[in-house]
Amino acid sequence: MRSNFVDYVKINCRSGKGGSGSTHLLRTRQTAKGGPDGGDGGRGGHIILRGNKQFWTLLHLKYTKHLIAQGGGSGGRSRLTGADGEDIIIDVPLGTVCKDELTGEIDCEIIEEGQMVIIAKGGRGGQGNDHFKSSTFQTPRYAQPGEEGQELWKVIELKILADVGLVGFPNAGKSTLLSVISAAKPEIGDYPFTTLTPNLGIVSYRDDKSFIMADIPGIIEGASEGKGLGLRFLRHIERNSLLLFMVPCDTDDIKKEYNILLKELENFNPELMDKDRILAITKSDMLDQGMIDEMEKLLPSGIKTLFISSVARKGLVELKDLIWKILNEEIDR
Repeated sequence: MRSNFVDYVKINCRSGKGGSGSTHLLRTRQTAKGGPDGGDGGRGGHIILRGNKQFWTLLHLKYTKHLIAQGGGSGGRSRLTGADGEDIIIDVPLGTVCKDELTGEIDCEIIEEGQMVIIAKGGRGGQGNDHFKSSTFQTPRYAQPGEEGQELWKVIELKILADVGLVGFPNAGKSTLLSVISAAKPEIGDYPFTTLTPNLGIVSYRDDKSFIMADIPGIIEGASEGKGLGLRFLRHIERNSLLLFMVPCDTDDIKKEYNILLKELENFNPELMDKDRILAITKSDMLDQGMIDEMEKLLPSGIKTLFISSVARKGLVELKDLIWKILNEEIDR
């Protein structure tokens, strides 16, 4: 099945050329040899990104390789300015990043509804001959041509905006958790990489509150070097406020697995180490209290840990309480 989730596109942007200034000289029944009255050319059309929270993917841009904005109109008589070229406005999801394809430099990040950023400026219109008259040169017969527009290749990337990002190896139970505590319906299965695209879910909390949780495709050792699904999805974790690490209780060495996950994130982007973290030991419905007590002695230090089971609904209320407190800075850091 072909996915509708697209988080990377490359497009060619060509803004509009500015309109030419006019070289018109005033001619009326009363004035046979009037002075210059040529108007300015209009601005060429811009290419603009606009934030739209109704979008969640770049699918609508997948087959749009070239965007060509309209040129500006030429100036006219009586100092009439030409019409501006029509802008091309591209709606993109919140969390979209625009980069220069050649340098890789970030041009802008779209993170607010209605935010508009010009990524290719239209050329300025040329000045009409009226601008060039002087006391010594009263009838200039030339005007400026319009400025050329820009032609640029841009990379448009989506980094998911979510409060909580789920981090874990394949089959850690991330999709199951998201399906249980939100209305999201991710694909779930007993084989690696069931989740091939990020899934977002709105998690309801007490008194009509809510937060957004993102199920990121499973990380494997070496993901920061491009192995597995690799770098393609690690970038989605960058925008999450809180990282929820998930390790199954039947893992041979929970502390080792957690440290591997942590190391992959650090290799990808050291700034991720500054984010708040929670460790959830999943599938813990198969554990009794004595086993939990023994496992707690072997858990990594310096991170708040909960034992949960999505299937048995065990520990989910406590998990949501802890997430909410951290997101709202209600507990000691």
